[in-house]
Amino acid sequence: MIKTDHFGLDFATFARLMDNLHDEVIIYDNDYRMLYVNKACERHYGFTQEEMIGLPFWEVIHKHRAWDRPALPAVYEHKCPVKQEQKTYLGLDVLTIAVPLLDDSGEVEYVLLSIRDNTHEGQIVRLDDLTNNPDPLDDVRPDDLIYRSGPMEAVMASARKVSNLSAPCLLLGESGSGKSLLAKYIHGHSRRADKPFVVVNCAAIPEQLFESELFGHVRGAFSGAIHARGGLIAKAKGGTLFLDEISELPLPMQAKLLHVVQEMEYRPVGSSQTIPADVRILAASNRNLERMANTGAFRLDLYFRLNVFDIVIPPLRARTADFVPLLCQFLHRFGKLHGKGKRVSEEAQTLLSQHSWPGNVRELAHLVERLVVTVEDEVITRAHLPTSIYESRSQATTAAPEGSLDDTLAAMERTLVLEAQAKHGSTRKVAAALGVSQSRASRLIRKHMGCPESP
Repeated sequence: MIKTDHFGLDFATFARLMDNLHDEVIIYDNDYRMLYVNKACERHYGFTQEEMIGLPFWEVIHKHRAWDRPALPAVYEHKCPVKQEQKTYLGLDVLTIAVPLLDDSGEVEYVLLSIRDNTHEGQIVRLDDLTNNPDPLDDVRPDDLIYRSGPMEAVMASARKVSNLSAPCLLLGESGSGKSLLAKYIHGHSRRADKPFVVVNCAAIPEQLFESELFGHVRGAFSGAIHARGGLIAKAKGGTLFLDEISELPLPMQAKLLHVVQEMEYRPVGSSQTIPADVRILAASNRNLERMANTGAFRLDLYFRLNVFDIVIPPLRARTADFVPLLCQFLHRFGKLHGKGKRVSEEAQTLLSQHSWPGNVRELAHLVERLVVTVEDEVITRAHLPTSIYESRSQATTAAPEGSLDDTLAAMERTLVLEAQAKHGSTRKVAAALGVSQSRASRLIRKHMGCPESP
Protein backbone atom coordinates (compact mmCIF):
# COMPACT_ATOMS: atom_id res chain seq x y z
CA MET A 1 0.00 0.00 0.00
CA ILE A 2 1.42 3.38 -1.06
CA LYS A 3 1.92 5.89 1.74
CA THR A 4 2.58 9.62 1.52
CA ASP A 5 5.86 10.79 2.97
CA HIS A 6 4.38 13.43 5.24
CA PHE A 7 1.00 12.17 6.36
CA GLY A 8 1.28 8.41 6.36
CA LEU A 9 -2.04 8.11 4.49
CA ASP A 10 -2.75 5.90 1.54
CA PHE A 11 -4.43 7.63 -1.39
CA ALA A 12 -7.81 5.96 -0.82
CA THR A 13 -7.92 7.23 2.77
CA PHE A 14 -6.80 10.70 1.69
CA ALA A 15 -9.49 10.80 -1.03
CA ARG A 16 -12.13 9.70 1.49
CA LEU A 17 -11.13 12.51 3.82
CA MET A 18 -11.29 15.04 1.00
CA ASP A 19 -14.71 13.73 0.01
CA ASN A 20 -16.02 14.46 3.48
CA LEU A 21 -15.02 18.11 3.38
CA HIS A 22 -17.96 20.47 3.32
CA ASP A 23 -16.05 22.78 0.98
CA GLU A 24 -15.62 21.97 -2.67
CA VAL A 25 -12.11 21.28 -3.97
CA ILE A 26 -11.12 21.22 -7.65
CA ILE A 27 -7.62 20.82 -9.12
CA TYR A 28 -6.86 21.88 -12.71
CA ASP A 29 -3.75 21.30 -14.76
CA ASN A 30 -2.10 24.03 -16.86
CA ASP A 31 -4.69 23.77 -19.65
CA TYR A 32 -8.21 23.88 -18.13
CA ARG A 33 -8.42 20.13 -17.49
CA MET A 34 -9.91 18.87 -14.22
CA LEU A 35 -7.51 16.48 -12.52
CA TYR A 36 -9.44 16.06 -9.27
CA VAL A 37 -12.77 17.01 -7.69
CA ASN A 38 -14.10 16.01 -4.30
CA LYS A 39 -17.58 14.79 -3.40
CA ALA A 40 -18.88 18.26 -2.50
CA CYS A 41 -18.89 19.11 -6.21
CA GLU A 42 -21.83 16.77 -6.69
CA ARG A 43 -23.82 18.79 -4.17
CA HIS A 44 -22.94 22.07 -5.86
CA TYR A 45 -23.27 21.20 -9.53
CA GLY A 46 -25.26 18.00 -9.98
CA PHE A 47 -22.45 16.12 -11.75
CA THR A 48 -20.93 12.96 -10.35
CA GLN A 49 -17.20 12.94 -9.67
CA GLU A 50 -16.69 10.59 -12.60
CA GLU A 51 -18.55 12.93 -14.95
CA MET A 52 -16.54 15.97 -13.91
CA ILE A 53 -13.07 14.45 -14.29
CA GLY A 54 -11.93 15.23 -17.80
CA LEU A 55 -14.98 17.39 -18.58
CA PRO A 56 -13.78 20.33 -20.72
CA PHE A 57 -13.96 23.55 -18.74
CA TRP A 58 -15.59 25.56 -21.51
CA GLU A 59 -18.25 22.92 -21.95
CA VAL A 60 -19.01 23.22 -18.24
CA ILE A 61 -19.34 26.97 -18.65
CA HIS A 62 -21.15 27.41 -21.95
CA LYS A 63 -23.25 24.25 -22.15
CA HIS A 64 -23.93 23.37 -18.52
CA ARG A 65 -23.50 26.89 -17.06
CA ALA A 66 -22.03 25.65 -13.81
CA TRP A 67 -21.09 29.19 -12.65
CA ASP A 68 -22.47 32.57 -13.60
CA ARG A 69 -18.96 34.10 -13.74
CA PRO A 70 -15.94 31.78 -13.91
CA ALA A 71 -12.78 32.80 -12.03
CA LEU A 72 -10.39 30.33 -13.66
CA PRO A 73 -9.50 32.28 -16.83
CA ALA A 74 -8.26 35.24 -14.78
CA VAL A 75 -5.96 32.95 -12.79
CA TYR A 76 -4.30 31.61 -15.93
CA GLU A 77 -3.97 35.11 -17.37
CA HIS A 78 -2.74 37.01 -14.30
CA LYS A 79 -1.00 34.13 -12.46
CA CYS A 80 -2.17 35.27 -9.04
CA PRO A 81 -4.84 34.14 -6.55
CA VAL A 82 -8.32 35.54 -7.14
CA LYS A 83 -11.67 35.31 -5.46
CA GLN A 84 -15.15 35.60 -6.92
CA GLU A 85 -18.63 35.55 -5.44
CA GLN A 86 -20.73 33.36 -7.73
CA LYS A 87 -24.05 31.64 -8.16
CA THR A 88 -23.88 28.02 -9.27
CA TYR A 89 -26.06 26.24 -11.79
CA LEU A 90 -28.14 24.82 -8.93
CA GLY A 91 -28.67 28.23 -7.33
CA LEU A 92 -26.03 28.06 -4.58
CA ASP A 93 -24.30 31.32 -3.61
CA VAL A 94 -20.60 30.55 -3.12
CA LEU A 95 -17.25 32.23 -2.79
CA THR A 96 -14.56 30.75 -5.04
CA ILE A 97 -10.88 31.12 -4.18
CA ALA A 98 -8.53 30.07 -6.99
CA VAL A 99 -4.79 29.72 -6.29
CA PRO A 100 -2.23 29.00 -9.04
CA LEU A 101 0.89 26.90 -8.46
CA LEU A 102 3.70 28.11 -10.69
CA ASP A 103 6.59 26.07 -12.07
CA ASP A 104 10.27 27.13 -12.03
CA SER A 105 9.76 29.29 -15.10
CA GLY A 106 6.85 31.16 -13.55
CA GLU A 107 4.15 29.48 -15.64
CA VAL A 108 0.95 28.00 -14.25
CA GLU A 109 1.38 24.30 -13.49
CA TYR A 110 -1.78 23.68 -11.43
CA VAL A 111 -4.73 25.71 -10.20
CA LEU A 112 -6.39 24.85 -6.89
CA LEU A 113 -9.98 25.93 -6.36
CA SER A 114 -11.70 26.05 -2.99
CA ILE A 115 -15.40 26.87 -3.09
CA ARG A 116 -17.23 27.70 0.12
CA ASP A 117 -20.02 29.77 1.61
CA ASN A 118 -17.89 31.85 3.99
CA THR A 119 -14.15 32.51 4.15
CA HIS A 120 -11.51 34.97 5.34
CA GLU A 121 -10.56 37.35 2.55
CA GLY A 122 -6.87 37.74 3.36
CA GLN A 123 -4.77 39.38 0.64
CA ILE A 124 -6.52 37.71 -2.27
CA VAL A 125 -7.20 39.90 -5.28
CA ARG A 126 -10.80 40.29 -6.42
CA LEU A 127 -11.56 39.13 -9.95
CA ASP A 128 -13.30 42.46 -10.62
CA ASP A 129 -10.02 44.26 -9.85
CA LEU A 130 -8.19 42.26 -12.52
CA THR A 131 -10.69 42.43 -15.35
CA ASN A 132 -13.72 44.43 -16.32
CA ASN A 133 -14.89 41.88 -18.85
CA PRO A 134 -18.70 41.62 -19.07
CA ASP A 135 -20.50 38.51 -17.99
CA PRO A 136 -19.80 35.95 -20.76
CA LEU A 137 -23.12 34.22 -20.18
CA ASP A 138 -26.58 35.32 -21.19
CA ASP A 139 -29.98 33.67 -21.20
CA VAL A 140 -29.35 32.20 -17.72
CA ARG A 141 -31.83 29.54 -16.74
CA PRO A 142 -34.29 30.63 -14.04
CA ASP A 143 -34.29 28.95 -10.64
CA ASP A 144 -35.94 25.54 -10.63
CA LEU A 145 -35.54 24.90 -14.37
CA ILE A 146 -32.71 22.45 -13.97
CA TYR A 147 -32.08 20.10 -16.87
CA ARG A 148 -29.31 18.29 -18.70
CA SER A 149 -31.09 15.66 -20.80
CA GLY A 150 -31.63 15.67 -24.53
CA PRO A 151 -35.44 15.61 -24.30
CA MET A 152 -35.48 18.66 -22.03
CA GLU A 153 -32.94 20.48 -24.21
CA ALA A 154 -35.44 20.02 -27.06
CA VAL A 155 -38.29 21.30 -24.86
CA MET A 156 -36.34 24.41 -23.89
CA ALA A 157 -35.34 25.07 -27.50
CA SER A 158 -39.03 25.00 -28.44
CA ALA A 159 -39.87 27.30 -25.51
CA ARG A 160 -37.33 29.85 -26.68
CA LYS A 161 -38.74 29.74 -30.22
CA VAL A 162 -42.31 30.47 -29.13
CA SER A 163 -41.51 32.97 -26.37
CA ASN A 164 -41.93 36.09 -28.50
CA LEU A 165 -44.90 34.89 -30.52
CA SER A 166 -48.35 36.30 -29.84
CA ALA A 167 -50.26 33.12 -30.74
CA PRO A 168 -51.46 30.75 -27.98
CA CYS A 169 -49.27 27.83 -26.95
CA LEU A 170 -50.38 24.59 -25.30
CA LEU A 171 -48.10 22.94 -22.72
CA LEU A 172 -48.71 19.23 -22.28
CA GLY A 173 -47.30 16.81 -19.75
CA GLU A 174 -48.01 14.66 -16.74
CA SER A 175 -48.87 16.22 -13.41
CA GLY A 176 -45.78 17.56 -11.67
CA SER A 177 -43.60 17.58 -14.79
CA GLY A 178 -43.03 21.35 -14.74
CA LYS A 179 -45.65 22.93 -17.00
CA SER A 180 -46.07 25.99 -14.74
CA LEU A 181 -42.31 26.57 -14.61
CA LEU A 182 -42.09 26.31 -18.38
CA ALA A 183 -44.92 28.83 -18.74
CA LYS A 184 -43.01 31.24 -16.48
CA TYR A 185 -39.88 30.66 -18.54
CA ILE A 186 -41.70 31.48 -21.78
CA HIS A 187 -43.16 34.63 -20.23
CA GLY A 188 -39.79 35.63 -18.78
CA HIS A 189 -38.11 35.36 -22.17
CA SER A 190 -40.83 37.21 -24.06
CA ARG A 191 -41.32 40.89 -24.89
CA ARG A 192 -43.97 40.88 -22.16
CA ALA A 193 -41.52 39.85 -19.42
CA ASP A 194 -41.88 43.14 -17.54
CA LYS A 195 -45.68 42.80 -17.48
CA PRO A 196 -47.83 40.57 -15.23
CA PHE A 197 -47.83 36.77 -15.36
CA VAL A 198 -51.29 35.72 -14.15
CA VAL A 199 -52.22 32.11 -13.41
CA VAL A 200 -55.80 30.90 -13.78
CA ASN A 201 -56.33 27.50 -12.15
CA CYS A 202 -59.31 26.32 -14.17
CA ALA A 203 -59.96 23.43 -11.77
CA ALA A 204 -60.08 25.59 -8.66
CA ILE A 205 -62.62 28.26 -9.67
CA PRO A 206 -66.31 27.28 -9.21
CA GLU A 207 -68.27 27.34 -12.47
CA GLN A 208 -70.72 29.97 -11.23
CA LEU A 209 -67.85 32.32 -10.35
CA PHE A 210 -65.58 31.65 -13.31
CA GLU A 211 -67.00 34.31 -15.65
CA SER A 212 -66.77 37.02 -13.01
CA GLU A 213 -63.26 35.94 -11.97
CA LEU A 214 -61.98 35.91 -15.53
CA PHE A 215 -63.82 38.87 -17.05
CA GLY A 216 -64.61 40.99 -13.99
CA HIS A 217 -67.97 42.72 -13.45
CA VAL A 218 -69.56 46.14 -13.33
CA ARG A 219 -71.31 47.65 -10.34
CA GLY A 220 -74.73 46.12 -9.82
CA ALA A 221 -74.10 43.21 -12.17
CA PHE A 222 -75.46 40.83 -9.52
CA SER A 223 -76.42 40.80 -5.87
CA GLY A 224 -73.43 41.87 -3.82
CA ALA A 225 -71.62 43.60 -6.72
CA ILE A 226 -71.35 46.93 -4.85
CA HIS A 227 -68.26 48.01 -6.76
CA ALA A 228 -66.94 47.32 -10.26
CA ARG A 229 -64.14 44.80 -10.26
CA GLY A 230 -61.58 43.91 -12.90
CA GLY A 231 -61.02 40.26 -13.70
CA LEU A 232 -57.91 38.17 -14.25
CA ILE A 233 -57.67 39.18 -17.91
CA ALA A 234 -57.52 42.82 -16.87
CA LYS A 235 -54.95 41.97 -14.24
CA ALA A 236 -52.75 40.34 -16.91
CA LYS A 237 -52.97 43.34 -19.26
CA GLY A 238 -49.85 43.56 -21.39
CA GLY A 239 -48.55 40.28 -19.99
CA THR A 240 -49.31 36.56 -20.05
CA LEU A 241 -52.48 34.74 -19.01
CA PHE A 242 -51.67 31.14 -18.06
CA LEU A 243 -54.70 28.83 -18.11
CA ASP A 244 -53.59 25.89 -15.98
CA GLU A 245 -55.54 22.60 -16.04
CA ILE A 246 -57.56 23.86 -19.01
CA SER A 247 -59.09 20.39 -19.44
CA GLU A 248 -61.10 20.92 -16.22
CA LEU A 249 -62.92 23.99 -17.56
CA PRO A 250 -66.71 23.30 -17.85
CA LEU A 251 -68.10 23.28 -21.39
CA PRO A 252 -70.26 26.43 -20.94
CA MET A 253 -67.17 28.37 -19.88
CA GLN A 254 -65.18 26.94 -22.78
CA ALA A 255 -67.54 28.71 -25.18
CA LYS A 256 -66.95 32.06 -23.44
CA LEU A 257 -63.19 31.48 -23.39
CA LEU A 258 -63.26 30.63 -27.10
CA HIS A 259 -64.50 34.13 -27.91
CA VAL A 260 -61.60 35.64 -25.94
CA VAL A 261 -59.01 33.47 -27.67
CA GLN A 262 -60.57 33.99 -31.08
CA GLU A 263 -61.41 37.72 -30.99
CA MET A 264 -58.99 38.86 -28.24
CA GLU A 265 -61.74 40.76 -26.49
CA TYR A 266 -64.07 40.17 -23.55
CA ARG A 267 -67.08 41.67 -21.85
CA PRO A 268 -67.24 42.11 -18.06
CA VAL A 269 -70.32 40.61 -16.41
CA GLY A 270 -73.21 43.07 -16.59
CA SER A 271 -71.51 45.30 -19.15
CA SER A 272 -72.59 46.01 -22.75
CA GLN A 273 -69.08 47.11 -23.77
CA THR A 274 -66.28 44.85 -24.95
CA ILE A 275 -62.69 45.40 -23.84
CA PRO A 276 -59.57 44.40 -25.82
CA ALA A 277 -57.74 41.46 -24.27
CA ASP A 278 -54.10 42.54 -24.40
CA VAL A 279 -52.66 39.22 -23.21
CA ARG A 280 -50.57 36.31 -24.49
CA ILE A 281 -52.42 33.08 -23.73
CA LEU A 282 -50.63 29.94 -22.55
CA ALA A 283 -52.62 26.86 -21.54
CA ALA A 284 -51.61 23.60 -19.89
CA SER A 285 -53.12 20.15 -19.44
CA ASN A 286 -52.08 16.81 -18.03
CA ARG A 287 -54.83 15.05 -19.99
CA ASN A 288 -55.16 14.12 -23.65
CA LEU A 289 -57.03 17.16 -24.96
CA GLU A 290 -57.16 15.82 -28.50
CA ARG A 291 -58.92 12.66 -27.34
CA MET A 292 -61.24 14.71 -25.13
CA ALA A 293 -62.09 16.96 -28.10
CA ASN A 294 -62.81 13.97 -30.33
CA THR A 295 -65.18 12.51 -27.73
CA GLY A 296 -66.96 15.79 -27.00
CA ALA A 297 -65.50 16.28 -23.52
CA PHE A 298 -63.65 19.39 -24.70
CA ARG A 299 -64.63 21.85 -27.42
CA LEU A 300 -62.85 20.95 -30.64
CA ASP A 301 -62.78 24.56 -31.86
CA LEU A 302 -61.22 25.75 -28.59
CA TYR A 303 -58.65 22.97 -28.75
CA PHE A 304 -57.58 24.06 -32.23
CA ARG A 305 -57.42 27.70 -31.17
CA LEU A 306 -55.23 26.92 -28.17
CA ASN A 307 -53.07 24.39 -29.96
CA VAL A 308 -51.45 26.75 -32.47
CA PHE A 309 -48.16 25.57 -30.97
CA ASP A 310 -47.67 22.81 -28.45
CA ILE A 311 -44.77 21.69 -26.29
CA VAL A 312 -44.74 18.25 -24.67
CA ILE A 313 -42.77 18.01 -21.42
CA PRO A 314 -41.46 14.46 -20.86
CA PRO A 315 -41.95 12.80 -17.47
CA LEU A 316 -38.98 12.57 -15.12
CA ARG A 317 -38.58 8.83 -15.79
CA ALA A 318 -37.95 9.62 -19.48
CA ARG A 319 -35.16 12.13 -18.77
CA THR A 320 -32.89 10.29 -16.39
CA ALA A 321 -29.95 12.63 -16.99
CA ASP A 322 -31.90 15.34 -15.14
CA PHE A 323 -32.33 13.33 -11.95
CA VAL A 324 -29.00 14.00 -10.20
CA PRO A 325 -29.01 17.78 -10.90
CA LEU A 326 -32.59 18.04 -9.64
CA LEU A 327 -31.80 15.98 -6.54
CA CYS A 328 -28.82 18.18 -5.71
CA GLN A 329 -30.78 21.37 -6.33
CA PHE A 330 -33.57 20.31 -3.98
CA LEU A 331 -31.05 19.22 -1.33
CA HIS A 332 -29.50 22.66 -1.49
CA ARG A 333 -32.79 24.57 -1.57
CA PHE A 334 -34.44 22.77 1.32
CA GLY A 335 -31.20 22.47 3.25
CA LYS A 336 -30.86 26.24 3.11
CA LEU A 337 -34.55 26.76 3.90
CA HIS A 338 -34.53 24.52 6.98
CA GLY A 339 -30.91 25.06 8.05
CA LYS A 340 -29.96 21.40 7.56
CA GLY A 341 -27.23 20.49 5.08
CA LYS A 342 -27.70 16.93 3.83
CA ARG A 343 -26.19 14.61 1.27
CA VAL A 344 -27.41 11.29 -0.10
CA SER A 345 -25.43 8.04 0.05
CA GLU A 346 -24.57 6.33 -3.22
CA GLU A 347 -26.90 3.38 -2.46
CA ALA A 348 -29.81 5.68 -1.67
CA GLN A 349 -29.15 7.78 -4.76
CA THR A 350 -29.14 4.65 -6.93
CA LEU A 351 -32.48 3.54 -5.50
CA LEU A 352 -33.97 6.98 -5.99
CA SER A 353 -32.78 7.14 -9.60
CA GLN A 354 -34.49 3.80 -10.32
CA HIS A 355 -37.85 4.94 -8.97
CA SER A 356 -40.52 5.60 -11.61
CA TRP A 357 -41.58 8.96 -10.07
CA PRO A 358 -45.24 8.95 -11.07
CA GLY A 359 -45.53 12.42 -9.49
CA ASN A 360 -42.52 13.60 -11.49
CA VAL A 361 -40.38 16.56 -10.35
CA ARG A 362 -42.98 17.67 -7.80
CA GLU A 363 -42.87 14.24 -6.12
CA LEU A 364 -39.06 14.38 -5.98
CA ALA A 365 -39.12 17.86 -4.45
CA HIS A 366 -41.63 16.86 -1.77
CA LEU A 367 -39.66 13.74 -0.85
CA VAL A 368 -36.35 15.60 -0.59
CA GLU A 369 -37.88 18.27 1.66
CA ARG A 370 -39.38 15.57 3.86
CA LEU A 371 -36.01 13.81 4.14
CA VAL A 372 -34.13 17.04 4.86
CA VAL A 373 -36.55 17.91 7.68
CA THR A 374 -36.93 14.46 9.27
CA VAL A 375 -33.50 12.83 8.92
CA GLU A 376 -31.22 13.72 11.84
CA ASP A 377 -28.04 12.31 10.29
CA GLU A 378 -25.98 14.29 7.82
CA VAL A 379 -26.13 11.49 5.25
CA ILE A 380 -29.47 10.22 3.91
CA THR A 381 -29.20 6.45 3.49
CA ARG A 382 -31.42 3.67 2.18
CA ALA A 383 -32.81 3.19 5.69
CA HIS A 384 -34.26 6.70 5.58
CA LEU A 385 -36.14 6.19 2.30
CA PRO A 386 -39.84 5.32 2.21
CA THR A 387 -40.34 1.63 1.57
CA SER A 388 -42.32 2.49 -1.55
CA ILE A 389 -39.08 3.64 -3.23
CA TYR A 390 -37.32 0.29 -3.24
CA GLU A 391 -40.40 -1.92 -3.09
CA SER A 392 -41.75 -0.40 -6.32
CA ARG A 393 -38.44 -1.16 -8.02
CA SER A 394 -38.56 -4.77 -6.84
CA GLN A 395 -42.15 -5.19 -7.93
CA ALA A 396 -41.45 -3.66 -11.31
CA THR A 397 -38.70 -6.16 -12.05
CA THR A 398 -40.42 -9.28 -10.73
CA ALA A 399 -44.12 -8.83 -11.45
CA ALA A 400 -45.45 -10.59 -14.53
CA PRO A 401 -47.63 -8.57 -16.89
CA GLU A 402 -51.34 -9.03 -16.39
CA GLY A 403 -54.40 -8.12 -18.41
CA SER A 404 -55.47 -8.53 -22.00
CA LEU A 405 -53.21 -8.85 -25.02
CA ASP A 406 -54.06 -5.25 -25.96
CA ASP A 407 -53.03 -4.01 -22.50
CA THR A 408 -49.74 -5.90 -22.67
CA LEU A 409 -48.94 -4.63 -26.17
CA ALA A 410 -49.80 -1.07 -25.14
CA ALA A 411 -47.43 -1.34 -22.16
CA MET A 412 -44.65 -2.65 -24.40
CA GLU A 413 -45.26 0.16 -26.90
CA ARG A 414 -45.08 2.75 -24.12
CA THR A 415 -41.78 1.33 -22.85
CA LEU A 416 -40.21 1.34 -26.32
CA VAL A 417 -41.33 4.89 -27.05
CA LEU A 418 -40.17 6.29 -23.70
CA GLU A 419 -36.79 4.60 -23.95
CA ALA A 420 -36.29 5.81 -27.52
CA GLN A 421 -37.27 9.36 -26.61
CA ALA A 422 -34.98 9.41 -23.58
CA LYS A 423 -32.07 8.12 -25.66
CA HIS A 424 -32.50 10.04 -28.92
CA GLY A 425 -34.51 13.18 -28.09
CA SER A 426 -35.71 14.35 -31.52
CA THR A 427 -38.73 12.86 -33.29
CA ARG A 428 -36.62 12.21 -36.38
CA LYS A 429 -34.15 10.06 -34.46
CA VAL A 430 -36.94 8.33 -32.55
CA ALA A 431 -38.67 7.53 -35.85
CA ALA A 432 -35.47 6.03 -37.25
CA ALA A 433 -34.88 3.97 -34.09
CA LEU A 434 -38.43 2.58 -34.07
CA GLY A 435 -38.67 2.16 -37.83
CA VAL A 436 -41.75 4.38 -38.22
CA SER A 437 -42.53 7.69 -39.92
CA GLN A 438 -41.66 10.92 -38.14
CA SER A 439 -45.33 11.91 -37.92
CA ARG A 440 -46.18 8.59 -36.28
CA ALA A 441 -43.24 8.95 -33.90
CA SER A 442 -44.54 12.38 -32.92
CA ARG A 443 -48.02 10.97 -32.23
CA LEU A 444 -46.58 8.13 -30.15
CA ILE A 445 -44.46 10.51 -28.09
CA ARG A 446 -47.46 12.73 -27.40
CA LYS A 447 -49.55 9.72 -26.50
CA HIS A 448 -47.11 8.16 -24.06
CA MET A 449 -45.12 11.12 -22.70
CA GLY A 450 -47.16 14.24 -22.68
CA CYS A 451 -50.81 13.35 -22.31
CA PRO A 452 -51.97 10.47 -20.14
CA GLU A 453 -55.24 8.97 -21.33
CA SER A 454 -58.29 10.78 -20.02
CA PRO A 455 -60.67 8.59 -18.03
